[in-house]
Amino acid sequence: MQGTIATFDPRTRAGTLLLDDGTELAFDADAFQRSGLRLLRLGQRVVVEAEATGLISRLAIPGIG
Repeated sequence: MQGTIATFDPRTRAGTLLLDDGTELAFDADAFQRSGLRLLRLGQRVVVEAEATGLISRLAIPGIG
């Protein structure tokens, strides 16, 4: 699934994103760490990998990985 970064705190490396259906999801520093990214910007599109529980496990840039 895909979404848009709504908030991101570079200090804590956690934030929230809005899915295309308008649902807001939080992601923690672990999910960001697994992305391999160094920074996220507000409004950036991301692909979200989530566990069955709904917990975000990883973020990625669409088309990159």
